[in-house]
Amino acid sequence: MFNKLKHIKDLKKQGKIMQNELATVVQEGSSAWGKVKLTVNGNRDLISVAIDETMLTDKTKLEEAIKEAWKDATGMKFQMKLAKKMQDMGGMDMLKNFGGGGE
Repeated sequence: MFNKLKHIKDLKKQGKIMQNELATVVQEGSSAWGKVKLTVNGNRDLISVAIDETMLTDKTKLEEAIKEAWKDATGMKFQMKLAKKMQDMGGMDMLKNFGGGGE
């Protein structure tokens, strides 16, 4: 039983380490010729938003630009950065204990 509790504690610790490392991956996305910019981190937290004043006059256009900037920020470049970070952290070896293998 104590082994299971230790295992759970270790998993929480590994999860926190991974979360902290992924937070260092940052990607900017933009749309509307750079008038809307969003920055996200590897945990998919939105960490900054920049909107040019000229976009504030048309609500529908702004909403569409925000969606496009999100797609740009979280697209293929972002996925590649995350994959590289995971590889640098040890890849799937780091996750091997998440399955709860019998100890």
